[in-house]
Amino acid sequence: MPRQHPIAADAVQAYARDGAVVLRGVLNAEELRKLEAGIEHNLAHLSPLALVASEPDDPGRFVEDFCTWQNNPAYQQILCDGALPHIAAQLMQSRTVRLYHDHLLVKEAGTRQPTPWHQDQPYYNVGGAQNVSFWIPVDPVPLASTLRFVAGSHTGTWYMPRTFRDQQARWFPDGTLAELPPINAEPDRYKQLAWALEPGDCVAFHMLSLHASSGTGPGSRRRVFSARYLGDDAVHAPRPWRTSPPFPGLEERLPEGAPMDAPSFPLVWPAA
Repeated sequence: MPRQHPIAADAVQAYARDGAVVLRGVLNAEELRKLEAGIEHNLAHLSPLALVASEPDDPGRFVEDFCTWQNNPAYQQILCDGALPHIAAQLMQSRTVRLYHDHLLVKEAGTRQPTPWHQDQPYYNVGGAQNVSFWIPVDPVPLASTLRFVAGSHTGTWYMPRTFRDQQARWFPDGTLAELPPINAEPDRYKQLAWALEPGDCVAFHMLSLHASSGTGPGSRRRVFSARYLGDDAVHAPRPWRTSPPFPGLEERLPEGAPMDAPSFPLVWPAA
Protein backbone atom coordinates (compact mmCIF):
# COMPACT_ATOMS: atom_id res chain seq x y z
CA MET A 1 0.00 0.00 0.00
CA PRO A 2 1.45 3.43 -0.90
CA ARG A 3 2.50 5.50 2.05
CA GLN A 4 0.89 8.88 2.52
CA HIS A 5 3.15 11.87 2.08
CA PRO A 6 1.32 15.21 2.28
CA ILE A 7 3.12 18.04 0.49
CA ALA A 8 2.84 21.78 1.03
CA ALA A 9 0.21 23.76 -0.86
CA ASP A 10 2.90 26.02 -2.31
CA ALA A 11 4.55 23.00 -3.97
CA VAL A 12 1.25 22.12 -5.65
CA GLN A 13 0.87 25.74 -6.75
CA ALA A 14 4.44 25.88 -8.08
CA TYR A 15 3.87 22.71 -10.08
CA ALA A 16 0.70 24.14 -11.65
CA ARG A 17 2.41 27.47 -12.40
CA ASP A 18 5.91 26.43 -13.46
CA GLY A 19 5.51 22.81 -14.55
CA ALA A 20 8.39 21.74 -12.28
CA VAL A 21 9.08 21.73 -8.55
CA VAL A 22 11.78 20.33 -6.28
CA LEU A 23 10.77 18.05 -3.39
CA ARG A 24 13.33 17.38 -0.66
CA GLY A 25 13.72 14.15 1.27
CA VAL A 26 10.98 12.20 -0.50
CA LEU A 27 12.78 8.85 -0.26
CA ASN A 28 13.98 7.61 3.12
CA ALA A 29 17.26 5.75 3.69
CA GLU A 30 15.73 2.29 3.21
CA GLU A 31 13.98 3.32 -0.01
CA LEU A 32 17.21 4.83 -1.32
CA ARG A 33 19.04 1.60 -0.59
CA LYS A 34 16.38 -0.39 -2.44
CA LEU A 35 16.34 2.01 -5.37
CA GLU A 36 20.12 1.95 -5.73
CA ALA A 37 20.04 -1.86 -5.69
CA GLY A 38 17.26 -1.80 -8.28
CA ILE A 39 19.27 0.50 -10.54
CA GLU A 40 22.36 -1.71 -10.33
CA HIS A 41 20.22 -4.77 -11.08
CA ASN A 42 18.76 -2.95 -14.09
CA LEU A 43 22.24 -2.01 -15.37
CA ALA A 44 23.33 -5.63 -15.08
CA HIS A 45 20.19 -6.89 -16.86
CA LEU A 46 19.36 -4.31 -19.52
CA SER A 47 16.12 -4.87 -21.42
CA PRO A 48 15.66 -4.95 -25.20
CA LEU A 49 14.53 -1.31 -24.96
CA ALA A 50 17.87 -0.16 -23.50
CA LEU A 51 20.05 2.18 -25.52
CA VAL A 52 23.35 4.00 -25.29
CA ALA A 53 22.57 7.68 -25.86
CA SER A 54 26.19 8.91 -25.99
CA GLU A 55 28.62 8.94 -28.92
CA PRO A 56 31.21 6.14 -29.29
CA ASP A 57 34.07 8.58 -28.61
CA ASP A 58 32.49 9.97 -25.43
CA PRO A 59 34.86 9.40 -22.47
CA GLY A 60 31.81 8.53 -20.37
CA ARG A 61 28.64 6.63 -21.19
CA PHE A 62 24.96 7.55 -21.12
CA VAL A 63 22.68 4.53 -20.75
CA GLU A 64 18.87 4.53 -20.77
CA ASP A 65 16.35 1.78 -20.20
CA PHE A 66 12.56 1.69 -20.03
CA CYS A 67 9.64 -0.32 -18.67
CA THR A 68 11.47 -2.84 -16.49
CA TRP A 69 9.49 -2.38 -13.26
CA GLN A 70 7.57 -5.64 -13.64
CA ASN A 71 10.86 -7.58 -13.46
CA ASN A 72 12.47 -5.48 -10.74
CA PRO A 73 11.01 -5.83 -7.21
CA ALA A 74 12.91 -2.79 -5.95
CA TYR A 75 11.36 -0.64 -8.67
CA GLN A 76 7.91 -2.04 -7.90
CA GLN A 77 8.22 -1.08 -4.25
CA ILE A 78 9.31 2.48 -5.06
CA LEU A 79 6.68 2.98 -7.78
CA CYS A 80 3.71 1.37 -6.08
CA ASP A 81 4.32 1.22 -2.31
CA GLY A 82 6.31 4.38 -1.58
CA ALA A 83 5.27 8.01 -1.36
CA LEU A 84 5.25 8.75 -5.10
CA PRO A 85 1.62 7.77 -5.88
CA HIS A 86 0.24 10.03 -3.14
CA ILE A 87 2.53 12.90 -4.14
CA ALA A 88 1.52 12.42 -7.77
CA ALA A 89 -2.18 12.66 -6.86
CA GLN A 90 -1.57 15.94 -5.05
CA LEU A 91 0.56 17.52 -7.78
CA MET A 92 -1.79 16.46 -10.58
CA GLN A 93 -4.85 17.38 -8.46
CA SER A 94 -6.25 14.03 -9.54
CA ARG A 95 -8.50 11.56 -7.76
CA THR A 96 -6.71 8.61 -9.33
CA VAL A 97 -3.12 7.81 -10.28
CA ARG A 98 -1.93 5.21 -12.79
CA LEU A 99 1.65 4.11 -13.25
CA TYR A 100 2.71 4.92 -16.80
CA HIS A 101 6.30 3.72 -16.98
CA ASP A 102 9.75 3.75 -15.42
CA HIS A 103 12.86 5.18 -17.09
CA LEU A 104 16.48 4.64 -16.08
CA LEU A 105 19.04 7.34 -16.99
CA VAL A 106 22.67 6.78 -16.03
CA LYS A 107 25.47 9.13 -17.04
CA GLU A 108 28.80 7.67 -16.00
CA ALA A 109 31.54 9.98 -14.74
CA GLY A 110 33.01 12.13 -17.49
CA THR A 111 30.08 11.81 -19.91
CA ARG A 112 30.11 14.69 -22.39
CA GLN A 113 26.75 13.94 -23.97
CA PRO A 114 24.16 16.57 -22.99
CA THR A 115 20.44 15.95 -22.98
CA PRO A 116 19.07 18.62 -25.35
CA TRP A 117 16.00 20.73 -24.73
CA HIS A 118 12.83 18.74 -25.30
CA GLN A 119 9.39 17.85 -23.97
CA ASP A 120 8.47 14.26 -23.12
CA GLN A 121 4.79 14.04 -24.00
CA PRO A 122 5.24 14.32 -27.81
CA TYR A 123 7.27 11.09 -27.68
CA TYR A 124 4.45 9.31 -25.81
CA ASN A 125 1.11 7.70 -26.65
CA VAL A 126 -0.98 9.64 -24.12
CA GLY A 127 -3.16 12.72 -24.21
CA GLY A 128 -4.40 14.81 -21.30
CA ALA A 129 -2.93 17.39 -18.97
CA GLN A 130 -2.87 15.50 -15.66
CA ASN A 131 0.52 13.81 -15.55
CA VAL A 132 3.77 13.96 -13.63
CA SER A 133 7.31 12.64 -13.93
CA PHE A 134 9.69 12.26 -10.99
CA TRP A 135 13.45 12.56 -11.61
CA ILE A 136 15.10 10.80 -8.66
CA PRO A 137 18.89 10.62 -8.30
CA VAL A 138 20.66 8.19 -5.99
CA ASP A 139 23.90 10.20 -6.33
CA PRO A 140 24.44 13.86 -5.41
CA VAL A 141 23.74 16.04 -8.45
CA PRO A 142 25.50 19.43 -8.57
CA LEU A 143 23.84 22.39 -10.23
CA ALA A 144 26.13 22.05 -13.26
CA SER A 145 24.72 18.64 -14.23
CA THR A 146 21.16 18.76 -12.90
CA LEU A 147 17.96 18.89 -14.92
CA ARG A 148 16.90 22.36 -16.12
CA PHE A 149 13.39 23.51 -16.99
CA VAL A 150 11.78 26.43 -18.78
CA ALA A 151 9.26 27.76 -16.28
CA GLY A 152 5.69 27.67 -17.58
CA SER A 153 6.54 25.80 -20.79
CA HIS A 154 3.97 23.08 -20.00
CA THR A 155 0.93 25.26 -20.63
CA GLY A 156 0.09 24.52 -24.26
CA THR A 157 2.64 24.53 -27.07
CA TRP A 158 3.88 21.16 -28.29
CA TYR A 159 7.39 21.32 -29.77
CA MET A 160 8.79 19.03 -32.44
CA PRO A 161 10.36 15.93 -30.86
CA ARG A 162 13.68 15.03 -32.44
CA THR A 163 16.29 12.34 -31.88
CA PHE A 164 18.84 13.48 -29.33
CA ARG A 165 22.01 12.58 -31.22
CA ASP A 166 21.19 13.63 -34.80
CA GLN A 167 18.09 15.85 -34.37
CA GLN A 168 15.94 13.89 -36.83
CA ALA A 169 12.13 14.18 -36.78
CA ARG A 170 11.08 10.54 -36.47
CA TRP A 171 7.78 11.11 -34.72
CA PHE A 172 5.49 13.92 -35.87
CA PRO A 173 6.14 14.85 -39.53
CA ASP A 174 8.56 17.73 -39.96
CA GLY A 175 6.77 21.07 -39.82
CA THR A 176 3.65 19.89 -37.98
CA LEU A 177 4.74 21.16 -34.55
CA ALA A 178 6.56 24.29 -33.42
CA GLU A 179 10.35 24.29 -33.41
CA LEU A 180 12.22 24.92 -30.18
CA PRO A 181 12.68 28.56 -29.23
CA PRO A 182 16.19 30.02 -28.58
CA ILE A 183 16.11 29.12 -24.89
CA ASN A 184 19.77 29.60 -23.99
CA ALA A 185 20.18 32.68 -26.18
CA GLU A 186 17.30 34.55 -24.50
CA PRO A 187 17.50 33.81 -20.76
CA ASP A 188 15.36 36.81 -19.82
CA ARG A 189 12.51 35.55 -21.98
CA TYR A 190 12.85 31.87 -21.10
CA LYS A 191 13.28 31.66 -17.33
CA GLN A 192 15.13 28.51 -16.32
CA LEU A 193 14.66 26.55 -13.10
CA ALA A 194 17.30 24.18 -11.71
CA TRP A 195 18.18 22.66 -8.35
CA ALA A 196 21.18 20.85 -6.94
CA LEU A 197 19.96 17.56 -5.49
CA GLU A 198 20.95 15.12 -2.78
CA PRO A 199 19.93 11.45 -2.66
CA GLY A 200 16.36 11.32 -1.42
CA ASP A 201 15.40 14.54 -3.20
CA CYS A 202 13.50 14.54 -6.48
CA VAL A 203 12.20 16.92 -9.10
CA ALA A 204 8.60 16.58 -10.26
CA PHE A 205 7.77 17.91 -13.71
CA HIS A 206 4.99 17.93 -16.26
CA MET A 207 5.44 15.88 -19.43
CA LEU A 208 5.16 19.06 -21.53
CA SER A 209 7.79 21.00 -19.55
CA LEU A 210 10.81 21.84 -21.66
CA HIS A 211 13.89 20.39 -19.96
CA ALA A 212 17.55 19.63 -20.62
CA SER A 213 20.74 18.70 -18.80
CA SER A 214 24.49 18.74 -19.28
CA GLY A 215 27.01 15.93 -19.08
CA THR A 216 28.78 14.89 -15.88
CA GLY A 217 32.10 15.91 -14.37
CA PRO A 218 35.12 13.58 -14.39
CA GLY A 219 34.38 12.25 -10.89
CA SER A 220 30.61 12.50 -10.86
CA ARG A 221 28.46 9.48 -11.66
CA ARG A 222 24.76 10.35 -12.10
CA ARG A 223 22.31 7.48 -11.62
CA VAL A 224 18.72 8.65 -12.00
CA PHE A 225 15.42 6.80 -11.85
CA SER A 226 12.37 8.41 -13.43
CA ALA A 227 8.83 7.45 -12.47
CA ARG A 228 5.94 8.60 -14.64
CA TYR A 229 2.28 8.72 -13.62
CA LEU A 230 -1.05 9.60 -15.25
CA GLY A 231 -4.13 11.24 -13.75
CA ASP A 232 -7.88 11.35 -14.30
CA ASP A 233 -7.89 12.91 -17.77
CA ALA A 234 -5.18 10.74 -19.37
CA VAL A 235 -6.34 8.95 -22.52
CA HIS A 236 -4.77 6.69 -25.11
CA ALA A 237 -3.39 8.61 -28.09
CA PRO A 238 -2.15 6.00 -30.60
CA ARG A 239 0.56 7.15 -33.00
CA PRO A 240 1.31 5.81 -36.49
CA TRP A 241 4.95 5.43 -35.45
CA ARG A 242 6.95 3.76 -32.70
CA THR A 243 6.62 5.79 -29.53
CA SER A 244 9.37 6.10 -26.94
CA PRO A 245 8.87 3.87 -25.06
CA PRO A 246 6.72 1.63 -27.26
CA PHE A 247 3.74 -0.37 -26.02
CA PRO A 248 3.31 -3.02 -28.74
CA GLY A 249 -0.26 -4.12 -29.43
CA LEU A 250 -1.85 -1.56 -27.10
CA GLU A 251 -3.85 0.03 -29.92
CA GLU A 252 -5.55 -3.34 -30.46
CA ARG A 253 -6.66 -3.49 -26.83
CA LEU A 254 -7.31 0.16 -26.02
CA PRO A 255 -9.27 2.40 -28.42
CA GLU A 256 -8.14 5.93 -29.21
CA GLY A 257 -9.41 8.35 -26.58
CA ALA A 258 -10.06 5.63 -24.01
CA PRO A 259 -8.82 6.01 -20.41
CA MET A 260 -5.48 4.29 -19.81
CA ASP A 261 -7.21 1.40 -18.08
CA ALA A 262 -5.00 -1.56 -18.96
CA PRO A 263 -2.85 -4.03 -17.01
CA SER A 264 0.31 -2.26 -18.21
CA PHE A 265 -0.79 0.87 -16.34
CA PRO A 266 -1.95 -0.25 -12.88
CA LEU A 267 -3.98 1.97 -10.63
CA VAL A 268 -1.69 2.91 -7.71
CA TRP A 269 -3.82 5.58 -6.03
CA PRO A 270 -6.12 5.46 -4.21
CA ALA A 271 -4.74 2.44 -2.42
CA ALA A 272 -6.73 -0.76 -2.81
